[in-house]
Amino acid sequence: MKVYLESFGCSASLASAEIMKASVERLGHELLGPAAAAEAEVYICNSCTVKYTTEQKILYKVRSMGEKGVQVIVSGCMPEVQLEDILHANPEAHILGVNAISRLGELLSLIERRMAEGLPAGGYLELRTSEPLGFLNVPRERSNPNIHICQISQGCNFACSYCIVKNARGKLRSFPPEDIVKDIRSAVAEGCREIWLTSQDDSQYGMDTGVKLPKLLCMISEIPEDFKVRVGMMNPFSVLPILDELVDAFDSDKVFKLLHLPIQSASHSVLKRMNRLHKMDAVDEIITKFRTRFEDLSLFTDIIVGFCDETDEDFEETVEWVKKYRPEKINISRYSPRPHTKAFSFRNLDSRISVQRSHALHKVCEQIKLGSKQEMIGWKGRVFVSKYTEMGDVLTRTDAYRPVVISGSGLKPGEYANVEITGAKPGYFMGKLIG
Repeated sequence: MKVYLESFGCSASLASAEIMKASVERLGHELLGPAAAAEAEVYICNSCTVKYTTEQKILYKVRSMGEKGVQVIVSGCMPEVQLEDILHANPEAHILGVNAISRLGELLSLIERRMAEGLPAGGYLELRTSEPLGFLNVPRERSNPNIHICQISQGCNFACSYCIVKNARGKLRSFPPEDIVKDIRSAVAEGCREIWLTSQDDSQYGMDTGVKLPKLLCMISEIPEDFKVRVGMMNPFSVLPILDELVDAFDSDKVFKLLHLPIQSASHSVLKRMNRLHKMDAVDEIITKFRTRFEDLSLFTDIIVGFCDETDEDFEETVEWVKKYRPEKINISRYSPRPHTKAFSFRNLDSRISVQRSHALHKVCEQIKLGSKQEMIGWKGRVFVSKYTEMGDVLTRTDAYRPVVISGSGLKPGEYANVEITGAKPGYFMGKLIG
């Protein structure tokens, strides 16, 4: 069969998509690219339900593909929490549970049998598993052959009032550390030189088993060969209990000095309504300890603007925090009410206020980025070659994960080089080799 797979959402979702693509090809089906999507007999939608706009885009694709006579499979988070919406859009859409990516082949075989025998659709097929299976040590069709995305756990033990993902992925289940190390060791042997650790919250890893994230990072750092590890998002309230050990683990030469610490808001009243279990003095402690140990640290954060009953004063607290700590990257989202969450029943702000605040915060962030980029021009130091660009140049990373593109160098992924940053583009720096 001709199969087209489209994935939405986070890096964990992307990792699942890579595994499912490999499964499609391993079974002898033809995996189509976006340009050939119109030829598909089967459309796999690896869904995300974090934002309303994404949800609506997915429901449109599920409906329109079904109307064209294409067999539709919906995987990812949406089937766990919005099954009725999916089946309303397409009553014949088949369902693959978020934990059941290893059963895709089974589902494709059932669909193929129906098509070969000319049987009527007969309603949707649904395959699920209660525990996550097939996320590690399985073949992948990687989006980039030099980058391996390793999901280290499934689910979350906390309950932010706005978050639907907890309902979709369930309680925290950390994958065995020895399986993770084996998975990464195999990826490195296959030529991957950049490893992304991903989950709903990396710093929760091991809270249910005993082997915490710092220990896991030490185990990964012991794998031979040259590669770098990018640790994914970590919530302040789950970082704090392991802070000292985590800073020590980041001291490894194999770990990028990148701290992705979502605050969502700097207002304590908003954080309380969000059920975010941290105070801003804890955020300050975390950032201070990381910046004290690693002078050249990149700070990423996530912020939600326009959360229920957010006042002008609440928003200004967040803006002032951004100006003080100057993160290199801020993922800004306008609050989007999600079904089955506690915040769904809260009173929402006028959407025009959210739009205004989003624009204002984006403007502040752009000013900070511009200043930071100018400060980096002339910087000299060691970089790690991550991957080739579409233009045939190489994308390198500083120890703090800042992207530097080098042209005409002959460098290969996995190598180190000394460079000087000579200019800045909107999404990266330009550099040249130095002795």
